[in-house]
Amino acid sequence: MDRNARARAGGVVDVWAEITGAPEQQQQSTVQPIYQRRRQPSLPTPTDSDHQLRPQHSNHSRVSFAAAADAKRVSWNRSLSTRGRTSIAVAPCVANEPQQKQPRRRGKPPVPKGKIAEHPNFEKEREYFRDVDSFELLEESPSSKHFGTWATGNQTVPDPIPPISSRLEKWLLSKKINFSCGPSSTLSKILETPASMDHIYTDDLDSSIVKTLEKCGPKSLVQVCEDISASYGDQGCEDINASIRKLSLASTTTSHFDRIDPFTALLGICEQSTPLQFLDIFSKYCAPENIAKVGEGTYGEAFRAGNTVCKIVPFDGDFPVNGEVQKKSEELLEEAVLSKALNSLREFEKNDFNACTTFIETIDLKVCQGLYDAALVRTWEKWDEKNGSENDHPKEFPEKQRYLVFVLQHGGKDLESFVLENFDEARSLLVQVTAAMAVAEAAYEFEHRDLHWGNILLSRKDSVTMKFMLEGKQISFRTYGLSVSIIDFTLSRLNTGENILFLDLSQDPYLFKGPKGDKQSETYRKMKEVTEDHWEGSFPRTNVLWLIYLVDILLLKKTYLRSSKNERDMRSLKKRLDKYDSAKEAIFDPFFEDLLVNN
Repeated sequence: MDRNARARAGGVVDVWAEITGAPEQQQQSTVQPIYQRRRQPSLPTPTDSDHQLRPQHSNHSRVSFAAAADAKRVSWNRSLSTRGRTSIAVAPCVANEPQQKQPRRRGKPPVPKGKIAEHPNFEKEREYFRDVDSFELLEESPSSKHFGTWATGNQTVPDPIPPISSRLEKWLLSKKINFSCGPSSTLSKILETPASMDHIYTDDLDSSIVKTLEKCGPKSLVQVCEDISASYGDQGCEDINASIRKLSLASTTTSHFDRIDPFTALLGICEQSTPLQFLDIFSKYCAPENIAKVGEGTYGEAFRAGNTVCKIVPFDGDFPVNGEVQKKSEELLEEAVLSKALNSLREFEKNDFNACTTFIETIDLKVCQGLYDAALVRTWEKWDEKNGSENDHPKEFPEKQRYLVFVLQHGGKDLESFVLENFDEARSLLVQVTAAMAVAEAAYEFEHRDLHWGNILLSRKDSVTMKFMLEGKQISFRTYGLSVSIIDFTLSRLNTGENILFLDLSQDPYLFKGPKGDKQSETYRKMKEVTEDHWEGSFPRTNVLWLIYLVDILLLKKTYLRSSKNERDMRSLKKRLDKYDSAKEAIFDPFFEDLLVNN
């Protein structure tokens, strides 16, 4: 009798026999108690007689497992362990006891009827802060930025100098001309209040004071200011605490620094008592008819006078020039000090530790006031006819307009317009710029921060080597007759040892919104990432970013004789530059090894 017939007749079907295809009488005694699924707890507890498999009655044909005997058998472990479920093989072993309920948190006892909840009494705290408010504080709270240091006896507290008044804040906390305060006696002199208010600074400044300013250099302004303070008398407080007590935060008392406004300090840097006329400067270098305009920018105009270039920058005006707000005396004062500091690197005799001649030589600095001379207007208009000037016509300036004139060495043409001849000149350009930045880093923690191809001047000379002094060691490189000069320190950062000179680029967000893919714009944005928008700090990595920019310019923008191997070498240099954190590290790159001259 076949399986279906036995099922219809009510016979018992052996499941194991169906799976294995073996005779049912050989397996019946061993299979029945194994594959019976345990029933739910709600059913009666099975007895020993219930362990026999119950017969199944069906009116339709059941699919036989024996039909798949030829196929690959699926593991039972895999089929019984379904993801997200508990295997029926282990389910009978799991304790299914119901979990006990967690006791509820007791709430606050209700307020008895007729009673109002009392509010907390802060009378003691209020009395405490009333006493604190009535106490006269002598110092401000500490700040995370340490721009100055209070000194009391032998104990130094690294807290910033508090903004005692708007005028003192302008001079003591200003990042533009941040004079270092020495011991308390010196600071007491700065904070002294004059006995009389009759000596407030006017345009009629004492000539003896101006003479003192004329003799000062960039590093002696503090001493000059103290001399001016002495000239008005030393009637004031003798210690710093007494000085602060006499000055309230809303004080309008005039301090000695108020008498020296930034414009007067700029005159002192330029060794002048009063502003000059334009021809007073230009006539020193050439005849008026030989003056020629050679360039322009949003800063102002550039004229050639003999072997020099005079850059004229208007400042302190209350109207825009060339679409930009005019610079203030504070900004140009900082740039003037920075230019003179870099100028000092050119003196190898005096600087036996760090020296180079790559930064443009500043021959003179002068303040001018008045109208453009007729000779300057003629050459300006001639240049305009030929090139089409984008600047405002100089006749638009009023008679009282002030200018700062930078008299600079003639450095040649900028990299954008200069024609390089071969790969050796390209290498010479890179090694001279890198060495100069390394020297300035070592000497002044210098960062240029705007070293695009318009701020690198090139010319050809007879010299075939260039020497540098880096941290006491003299090194020389082959130049192949190329001379490099670095200009424009408007965005630069420099530490003189007394002051940190820098421009806060966070105040100029437009600088970082240049077109994507433009190498110069991308370099500004990378600088912002490196500095995290804190521009006062020292980040020599910014110099490396501009070296990478120059390599890109030489590969993508400049045309000169070079081989595919030369290009591969420059690309390899670019990859290695990306790993350096300063120009001092980059100068020892293998790319420059064969340019090094053994001394």
